[in-house]
Amino acid sequence: MSLFSDFLVHNYELQDSDVRRALTYQEKFGGKLEEILVNMGILDDSLIPDILASYLELSLFDINSEFSVFVEYQYFTYFASHNWLVLRGENETLEFVTSDPLNPVLNNWLAEHEINCTIKIASESVVKSILSEYSTNKSNVDEVSSGSEEQRLRDLASEAPIVNLLNSLMTRALREGASDMHIEPFRGRCRVRYRVDGVLLDIEKLPSSMQLPVVTRLKILSGMDIAEKRRPQDGKIELKLAGQEIDIRVSALPVNEGESVVMRFLRKENVTYDINVLGLSPDIETALRADIKKTAGVILMTGPTGSGKTTTLYTFLNELNNDDVKIITLEDPVEYQLPGINQVQVNSDIGFTFASGLRSIVRQDPDVIMLGEIRDKETAQIALQSALTGHLVFSTVHTNDAASAYTRLLDLGVEEFLLNAALVSIVAQRLVRKNCSHCSEPVNLEQEIIEKYLLHDLADKCNETLQPKAGVGCENCGFTGFKGRLAIIEYLPCDDFIRSTPKDSNFVTVARQHNLASGRRTLVEDGLLKVIKGQTTIAEVLRVAG
Repeated sequence: MSLFSDFLVHNYELQDSDVRRALTYQEKFGGKLEEILVNMGILDDSLIPDILASYLELSLFDINSEFSVFVEYQYFTYFASHNWLVLRGENETLEFVTSDPLNPVLNNWLAEHEINCTIKIASESVVKSILSEYSTNKSNVDEVSSGSEEQRLRDLASEAPIVNLLNSLMTRALREGASDMHIEPFRGRCRVRYRVDGVLLDIEKLPSSMQLPVVTRLKILSGMDIAEKRRPQDGKIELKLAGQEIDIRVSALPVNEGESVVMRFLRKENVTYDINVLGLSPDIETALRADIKKTAGVILMTGPTGSGKTTTLYTFLNELNNDDVKIITLEDPVEYQLPGINQVQVNSDIGFTFASGLRSIVRQDPDVIMLGEIRDKETAQIALQSALTGHLVFSTVHTNDAASAYTRLLDLGVEEFLLNAALVSIVAQRLVRKNCSHCSEPVNLEQEIIEKYLLHDLADKCNETLQPKAGVGCENCGFTGFKGRLAIIEYLPCDDFIRSTPKDSNFVTVARQHNLASGRRTLVEDGLLKVIKGQTTIAEVLRVAG
């Protein structure tokens, strides 16, 4: 029970059991305790102003008294968007009338700006009726700053509280190592989530009135049309935040309740592409190092979006990057700048596609080509033919495992002989979260689990000792038990057996059996090997690759 719930029980004769049910609902779904009690039929909504005034020792607003609405106040728009009415007090002091005196955003803003004011309590209907009256008289929040809706949005988004809120959310995202930040309407509120190590975390729930100004602020920064709310838009922000140079890719998407905005953070500094930090198993690392030293052929990365394919390819390119090698990449978009490498961004709006760009690239006499993605037959054929003419080509396709890449390319219309002649190897990849190095501890796995996943057999096969660990949670990992990610790999070399096997409906099954018979591992087995080493957990491996 909280202080407020105790206050309700003792002063308004509510039952403990009713209040506890409301608290349980609040913990699960959020919301204000007094409003939950009203919705449950336990409390009369007409009592809420009196309850809040009594609990917070504030005055009730008398609508029958004389008052002057302070429309000229520069932040009138901002406070009105939260249903806080600004009145002109004695000697031009500020008085606020609200049904939500505990609003954390506004109270923090008032404290930061050291505003001397008084707050009075009224019902939500009273506050809205006054604002509605000023709307009728053309003096309300929508027309204080400008008669133009677009200008109103710009003014609202440029106010200090919105700017400070967005900056604090982005700074926190960077501090927690988030790759993405999601701002979206959810159950009548504005939900903020971060993606950290590939997992979405619910961070903040803002009042729904904050959604529009925050989204508008992001649209202004990223060069989008703030008046357009019916079509998806994309933009880009370049800024220095918390001492870091940041590129932010912004995507706005209309949804039922408003707009969902996602920001992807691309850090310009402190980005290293070292093959040693990918977390590859030694046997796979040795094989891949040999493959990328070849002078010609195609090396394919496969996996879903967000599985780290591009990062791994950048790492390969970084290994090859020196003065006697010319490397050209064709990407959509170019996410990170790699010194010494010629990076080209496709632009389909002017007809500069992967296929047309690749034709131009091969005339530039490159030694190594990196193609962001193979999407169509023409691109695939040019890439494979480039390998036959003496180029080392890296690219990606979207398949679930390594062997299925053959099926995908055949479906695009690529000839089987071209695949047999050009492909060097196919690498399927996923990213699993690593156990936190600060709080991970040895764990005892149940014998049933060990037998189910054949952990002892796999450990013996790989000359390892079973040493499972798990993070217990600490400040360093945000109490998740995980910090950072590492790659789990299925490696399929395109050897003589694979080349000679017919690429029919049985090929994928035959290729998998051949790979296992050759001593190589599936994605799940490579993940379980990292469980054996104490680098991650079984649950994490199964979440990603199971």
